[in-house]
Amino acid sequence: MTPSAKPLRLHIQNLPSENPVFHVTDQIWRDACARHPALAARLDATIGWTPEDFERAISQAELLVTWTMAAKTLFPAKAPKLRLIFITSAGLDRLAPYDWLPPGCALLNNSGVHGPKAGEWGLMAILMLANRMPFHATRQREKRWDKVYGSSVAGQVLLCVGVGGMATHTIDHARAFGMHVIGVRHSPTPHEGCHRIVTTADLDSVLPEADYVLLTCPLTPATRGLVSRARLALMKPTAGLINMARGAVVDQDALCDALDAGTLGGAVLDVFVPEPLPPESRVWTTRNLLIAPHVSADDPLTYTPRSLDVFFRNLAHHLAGGPLPNAIDLARGY
Repeated sequence: MTPSAKPLRLHIQNLPSENPVFHVTDQIWRDACARHPALAARLDATIGWTPEDFERAISQAELLVTWTMAAKTLFPAKAPKLRLIFITSAGLDRLAPYDWLPPGCALLNNSGVHGPKAGEWGLMAILMLANRMPFHATRQREKRWDKVYGSSVAGQVLLCVGVGGMATHTIDHARAFGMHVIGVRHSPTPHEGCHRIVTTADLDSVLPEADYVLLTCPLTPATRGLVSRARLALMKPTAGLINMARGAVVDQDALCDALDAGTLGGAVLDVFVPEPLPPESRVWTTRNLLIAPHVSADDPLTYTPRSLDVFFRNLAHHLAGGPLPNAIDLARGY
């Protein structure tokens, strides 16, 4: 930093009610600064834990790092100098509509953080479906000894709806296991891990081919209810569904109906409507269904450090006046 350059005012806002996985502690911040010393030297940073800390800092802050629910709680706010908000989450649908965003302020997510953990979880879910573990879990609850065998995934078809950072590692693992991968995205742009790419408009044409359908797409008006009752009916009766996206991407009641009726092979879900699932939800007792409480992609050992690395990478682009890699297109919502 040149002697005349003023440091940028950065505020990092935690809330005690947040899951500690998403907290930026003093030590985690110091460690991140040690990994990026030149960029850290350009910052005058404060860390807050209460709404009062936020109120004291936000009027002078030029950069803000926070989590989704903290932003939802604390904005709108008077932040005349704020130019960049970095949210330590990949999906920012809970912050839409974005009319709370201060004028001239870019909104960034932490896309790229989740890949390694999500890839392992996605592969685990595929292998659980291949080995009929949702079926066996149902039989365990029923205290029934019912031998049903699974098959190798080699040669089977994985259909990935969404081929961004959440899906890429799973795609790599699936390819290593000999699977054929079809990707679905909004454009026909090729993906190096997929044998074939189709657009979302052509989803109906490929659903009947899939042995496993993996959902990792963002929740937007275009993807809400994307996996409808009619589309579930297009899937093979032996197929498995994995949802790591958002619960609202799937017609949840239609999925439960299909699983209870045996017209779908099984499902492994990490996301639901609503969250947390209430005790009376039928999801708890649906046949051939395994659930996880929205934990598939968040590694407590690496989540926040990797998020801060993404922040520093975007900070370098900001200081250079270039495009921000993690900037959200507010019109599309991702």
